[in-house]
Amino acid sequence: MNSKLTPSASMLNAQTPDSIQKLSTAIASLQTSPPPADVLPSQETLSKARATLVDVLPEQGAGLENTICHLTQDLGPALNASSRSATYYGFVTGGSTPAASLADNLVTHYDQNVQVHLPNETLATDIEDRTLTLLCSLLDFSPSQWPHRTFTTGATTSNILGLACGREYVIAEASAHRTDAEVSVGEQGIVEAMRLAGIDNIQILTTVPHSSLSKAASILGLGRSCVKCIGRTDAPHKFDMAMLQKHLSQPGAASIVAVSASEVNTGLFATSSFQEMQEIRRICDMYGAWIHVDGAFGILARLLPSTPQYETIKNCTTGLELADSITGDGHKLLNVPYDCGFFLSRHRSLAERVFANPNAAYLAAGAAADGIMSPLNIGLENSRRFRALPVYASLVAYGAAGYRDMLERQIALSRGIARYISSSEEFELLPVRGEDTDDVLGKIYIIVLFRAKKEALNQQLVDKIKASSKIYVSGTSWEGKPACRFAVSNWMVNVERDLPVVTQVLQDVAR
Repeated sequence: MNSKLTPSASMLNAQTPDSIQKLSTAIASLQTSPPPADVLPSQETLSKARATLVDVLPEQGAGLENTICHLTQDLGPALNASSRSATYYGFVTGGSTPAASLADNLVTHYDQNVQVHLPNETLATDIEDRTLTLLCSLLDFSPSQWPHRTFTTGATTSNILGLACGREYVIAEASAHRTDAEVSVGEQGIVEAMRLAGIDNIQILTTVPHSSLSKAASILGLGRSCVKCIGRTDAPHKFDMAMLQKHLSQPGAASIVAVSASEVNTGLFATSSFQEMQEIRRICDMYGAWIHVDGAFGILARLLPSTPQYETIKNCTTGLELADSITGDGHKLLNVPYDCGFFLSRHRSLAERVFANPNAAYLAAGAAADGIMSPLNIGLENSRRFRALPVYASLVAYGAAGYRDMLERQIALSRGIARYISSSEEFELLPVRGEDTDDVLGKIYIIVLFRAKKEALNQQLVDKIKASSKIYVSGTSWEGKPACRFAVSNWMVNVERDLPVVTQVLQDVAR
């Protein structure tokens, strides 16, 4: 046991205003401290902190003051910088804006369980619904067109919601040709519902999908093998339209079409124009298919201005409003604390058929005149953290212009990194497109994929960059070889400050 955590008789009912003040001071100190210089703790720091972990539950607690010291002085230094650093480019990790951080502390203080809409008792569900309305406005969606909207733990959960609604929809569409009775997976189960609908299989047709899509398919009983990539051979992230129609027309098959709004390795989008998305919608309507957009971080591109430098990216998001459902992550480009995702769907009635809590009178709120649905009946969780409050605070504090500026800075840094790599003798920008530099840079969103030209360096590239502790990148693979990926997603990005740091690290590892 950690010697610092000397057992104390101080228990919960013995906490004083002074000890609470110390807790508040500790939190305030952390919030106002400058970002850490290193993105990763040293191995020595990790080992030292690991040795302080309490391994035997004490009979008497150590008390609040000792625990504060343990958390902030022993354990805190061994956590990576991730969202606290502007130069942490791993995964797609957003930060937490000051407004969102403040609100997240208030979430803990008020500790609302946002599950049942009780407008005469709490404002929590009103705040969540209003936040989702503001979010629709930020993304240039008409809120009235997306009546099923909710916050989730992240894009993985949102993908589960999207596929669950899609599964319900395609079975209902198929069964409508066979019976007047309602056929529902929510009521009859997937085996019986598919039998009644005359469906042999449900397929998910997509291009270079995120792994969470296959995970969602597995959880929902569709199976990972139902996810089929139908990308073009010359551009795997783009739909092969002939192949799409061929799969959709297969007898006995019901289909969910998953559109990637910024693929995780390259940042490329599955569609590039309104007309392209319109054609996908037309074909899907012919065969009763559901369109789900995985827009974990790409969906934010809709708020970019209509200017030449963003034209290519913005065109990729036009027409996404034609989908049936959309997934997004709050803890990525919205820059609110983990964990936060959101889900939008056009089909409110499907939500209740799939997610309603039956036979639980104590959870019933009754019909609300304001039209707000109880969150527990339109999503996975019955017990829910007040995830809406940090999003609400950040949207109100910074507005559309603040988020637009944030995204423009992230894109500017990404393109600055890409420009350096494309002109470097040591590295190559991926994927190789055979285009001129300006065209390539115009397609860069917030992801920069690259590798070292020398095989020996490429094998160690990610580890060497991480060892600098100045920046953090993710390792991945491209065309069977190791590759490296920048994901620029923090609200604190400053191109003039951060780009020299990145280029210096890359120069150092290449020596």
